[in-house]
Amino acid sequence: MKSSSPRPVPRWIATKRDGLALAPDVIDAFVEGAADGSIPDYQLSAMLMAVLFRGLTEPELVRWTQAMIASGDTLSLEGIEGFKIDKHSTGGVGDKLSLCLAPAVAACGVRVPMLAGRALGHTGGTLDKLEAIAGFQVALSPAAFRKALRQAGWVIAGQTPKLVPADRVFYALRDATGTVESVPLIASSILSKKIAGGADALLMDVKVGKGAFMPSMAKARELAATIVKLGNAAGLETRAVLTDMDDPLGREVGNANEVAEAIEVLKGEGPADTRALTVALGAQMLLLARTVASVSEGKQAVAKALDDGTAWELFRKGVAAQGGDLRQVDEPSRLPRARRSWVFEAPRGGVVGGIDARRVGLAATVLGAGRSRKEDAVDPGVGITFHVRRGARVGRKEPLCTVWYNDARRLEAARVELDAAFSLDAHAPAPRRLLRGTLS
Repeated sequence: MKSSSPRPVPRWIATKRDGLALAPDVIDAFVEGAADGSIPDYQLSAMLMAVLFRGLTEPELVRWTQAMIASGDTLSLEGIEGFKIDKHSTGGVGDKLSLCLAPAVAACGVRVPMLAGRALGHTGGTLDKLEAIAGFQVALSPAAFRKALRQAGWVIAGQTPKLVPADRVFYALRDATGTVESVPLIASSILSKKIAGGADALLMDVKVGKGAFMPSMAKARELAATIVKLGNAAGLETRAVLTDMDDPLGREVGNANEVAEAIEVLKGEGPADTRALTVALGAQMLLLARTVASVSEGKQAVAKALDDGTAWELFRKGVAAQGGDLRQVDEPSRLPRARRSWVFEAPRGGVVGGIDARRVGLAATVLGAGRSRKEDAVDPGVGITFHVRRGARVGRKEPLCTVWYNDARRLEAARVELDAAFSLDAHAPAPRRLLRGTLS
């Protein structure tokens, strides 16, 4: 129900525009007005732009986040035994880590309830990847969410309409008004959903590099520090790991093909970088859950779960719990695959100095693997398979990657991005540093 009492919204906007702090009751009323629709979009957008330029003080940010949580329902996980930890990524290219981490950490005795998102811009979305599996349901009621978590030890689902509705409004407006990069708005968006989701702790994977929303280390650290401080202040134990996103992660970029790569990792195989980050981030999650005493012990536990088949079995159990077709995960060749393929060959010889993750993400998006607008449909079968990685020496005409596509016009647009993505140099580049730092 919309509020009938008038609000002096222009005065509130002017307060923030002039760099002054908003009073707690003003923040409450503003967020409430966003959630119930009583404040129009143009005023909401003006305030978001003022926050982008002026920021929020720590007390303002805490109150803003609390108001967003209070704008809707919260998900109770009481009655479900065990420590419960969520994990969130700020968005990357080829980032299928959630699909690997959830069952692997669950196999180590920790419950993993994840609220995930969809692809937007050049980054992929965990929900889109999972929906490449026929029948997999990501829109779960609270009861179905809890049931899946009990059955498999992990669950990955989307935000329900009643969970933090103010965030839905702000998120859509930020994307349309150029205010996505605001650190306090990003932090409050993530933390409000995670706190409302009922977990005991949160591991943040903050991507940094060409394919990240925060390409500079300084901005990535600022975002990580803000999320950690805000989460801990709100009672959600939070740790952040900064990971590299200059190059895509793993061999596959897309939806169904990333599911296939995740399955390889869950069977103890897969690309070295995808496995290494699964083990490293899984160890941090176990540390937060206090089931291990050190990073080394955590890594050993996660690696064992991947190698002995327990992570794979829990993945199958979780897919079944959410309605997914087990025939497709048992035989990944049954997953969707585009009708056509094209091999991108090296225009000259040299050493692969790097593969620009943002360019690759844009190429995958124009193929149909992602979306430029929230209402765009996603094609689960299109994507890119890499045959070489950073540091590889290649000859002229040697295959660099295979592009899976259904639309020739989309392929032409993707080729433009891939032409600019590969760097062919005379000398080997510096080794890739997957882990860039940890904040807690």
